[in-house]
Amino acid sequence: MKGLLKYLSPFAPDQSGAASVLYDLGGITVICDAGGCTGNICGFDEPRWFIRKSAIFSAGLRDMDAILGRDDRLIDKLKDTARKVDASFAAIIGTPVPAVIATDYKALKRMAEKRCKLPVITIECTGTQLYDVGEEETYLQLFERFAEDTSAVVPGRVGVIGATPLDLSHINADQKIREHLLKEGYREVFCYGMGSGLDAVKAAGSAEKNLVVSPAGLKAAEYLKKRFGTPYRTGYPLLTEDFKETLHGLSGKKILIVHQQIAANEIRKEIRTGGPADVTAATWFLQDESVKEPSDFCLSTEKQFAETVCQGGYEVVIGDQKLTRALREYKGSFIHIPHFAVSGECADD
Repeated sequence: MKGLLKYLSPFAPDQSGAASVLYDLGGITVICDAGGCTGNICGFDEPRWFIRKSAIFSAGLRDMDAILGRDDRLIDKLKDTARKVDASFAAIIGTPVPAVIATDYKALKRMAEKRCKLPVITIECTGTQLYDVGEEETYLQLFERFAEDTSAVVPGRVGVIGATPLDLSHINADQKIREHLLKEGYREVFCYGMGSGLDAVKAAGSAEKNLVVSPAGLKAAEYLKKRFGTPYRTGYPLLTEDFKETLHGLSGKKILIVHQQIAANEIRKEIRTGGPADVTAATWFLQDESVKEPSDFCLSTEKQFAETVCQGGYEVVIGDQKLTRALREYKGSFIHIPHFAVSGECADD
């Protein structure tokens, strides 16, 4: 029972991350399931439903459809939808059902493009990975398929990769990031998958620089650097001035930050602005060696998390407040910063 969760809720899975990246791109998103995974995505893992809609559909697989692999029925539904929805592309996202029956996504893609007359990408999610794994694969697929070689670099244009409500915990994170970057002197901001459509992805090669705001965007940023020579940096421009002031007062303490890696790094940077401190960053999600410190580590189980915090001598823990459910023995201070993929809570709330 290594992965048993007694106090914490399950974190958002990979298909939710994939759907979140695609939400604002103007395509048809098909969740290859019987309906349950789509219900979770739309009902729990995507807060933008409160302010705007997206063309997300369930494949509606029945038992015999799954057992017999009736891909033609899925394509029929997608073709019918493409006639009714003005979309520039379609995406088919996997779930545990197609993973178990070994669905041939390459064949599904070829069939869909031939019959629907639309570009199609397929994201091979399994429902057993966490949300950022689905995000990472989706960003790569988008840029590999749609980024155009004809784009010339436009001075003052910056691309933002890795921005979704699951990572940033703001429904309008793109607006906040855009305001921040415009103040830095950039003239145009593409926030891929959040506030910017497919045309921005097509023009990705024209960006002067990319900003990566979550680990899920690092592979895509490396791909764009290799293909177009676009440099990138990491950052998390969403910390409020009040929160920064709180962090500056933590100098001299032993602190553990639990969040997505790039957000944790930005919080650690702000703490050290106020003075030296012993700060460790931990995450349940992707951790890239290029942006980690030697003391940083990954979390894998609820029990490991509770034991690490309670036995590690940390005076302060910074993370989503829902994590305190597993910290019944911890006697130190806890500072809340929401992580939507963990708790379903947005900072906008």
